[in-house]
Amino acid sequence: MEKKITYIEEVKSNKKIHNWYPGRRECTSERILLNPYIGCEVECFFCYALGYPGNFQKFRKEKKIYIYKNFVENLKEQIDKLNIVFCGYLSPVTEPFQEVEKIYCLSERTIKLFVEKNIPIEFITKSVIPESIIELIKMQKHSFGQVSILTPNEDIRKVLMKKGATTSELFENIRNLAKNGIFAVCRIDPIIPFITDNKKELEIVIKRAIDNGAKHIVASIMDIPVLIKSDIMNYIKKKFGNEIWQKIETLYIERIGNYLHANINYRREIFTFLREVCDKLNITFALCMEYEIKNGKVIGLNKEFMTSFNCEGIDIPVYFRKNDKFYPFTCKGNCLNCKKGNCGIPELAQGKKNENFDGWNYYDYLRWNKIIEKEKLL
Repeated sequence: MEKKITYIEEVKSNKKIHNWYPGRRECTSERILLNPYIGCEVECFFCYALGYPGNFQKFRKEKKIYIYKNFVENLKEQIDKLNIVFCGYLSPVTEPFQEVEKIYCLSERTIKLFVEKNIPIEFITKSVIPESIIELIKMQKHSFGQVSILTPNEDIRKVLMKKGATTSELFENIRNLAKNGIFAVCRIDPIIPFITDNKKELEIVIKRAIDNGAKHIVASIMDIPVLIKSDIMNYIKKKFGNEIWQKIETLYIERIGNYLHANINYRREIFTFLREVCDKLNITFALCMEYEIKNGKVIGLNKEFMTSFNCEGIDIPVYFRKNDKFYPFTCKGNCLNCKKGNCGIPELAQGKKNENFDGWNYYDYLRWNKIIEKEKLL
């Protein structure tokens, strides 16, 4: 018998602000990663977060969702000590508007904090966007929303995830963002080989997204964390049959770190097709966390396929403190490709301070405070 999801409330957050994790990075802009919940009621069978350690494994095995009830208070205490910030990212590993949000409102309170401080914030969702979120986020000019739409086929969508918004509701999300003047991104992320990779259907998703007001498309092919490969493959065999299971087993032959990737030729064909469709329809395109091994090195594919300046299609500058709020610097926020570091923090340029590091944490922000005070950039 399948276990029922339970909420674990007495979890105190002492998380420190951090940006992208150390490792391979393709994301052009810095982000403050925000995860008020660990565990997700949408339950996508392919979710890469199920391969993470700690409480993620407790959710995977015991269906426990961990709620950081003091998440916003802890976050505010840190932000109040900073002189530089980046766009918030809600949330990299769990659905921000899942059912538990209706009880605890941590995502909404986080967005409200960022808007009150005039700090940009983005979200990625497979659920219906609450109207209260729309009303908040449209008040901050660089904030935006990303809607994940994997297929135009509702019957298939219901097999891919246990909950979440219907296909029609997901397109309506994009329409609601656009009509309120909020930059809207459609993510076809991930594409699942032999299940959601039909080219006609992929083109339908792009066209419907554009018709509803999307300004940018992001795509990826499903990666399989080695730790949970058997879970994913068993689900595929059970729901989609032996033939598709065997095709996917044969396709996933490339290992990079702790993930299995589809054959690079297959991925290149899909990405070339998507870029051509986007070019034809006059919408920008980018990839998310896609790599290949070339001459023994791991190389990102985004530089080859991306047609936007920043990978999420919107240029969001660095923000600096002035009194109790933050205001944008005169840059486009493409730190990974920045050469000069005109913001006054040279190590932000190209996203690393040494050869093996590309993630920033709270203590880096405190170091930057001293630089900013000296330079008086605003």
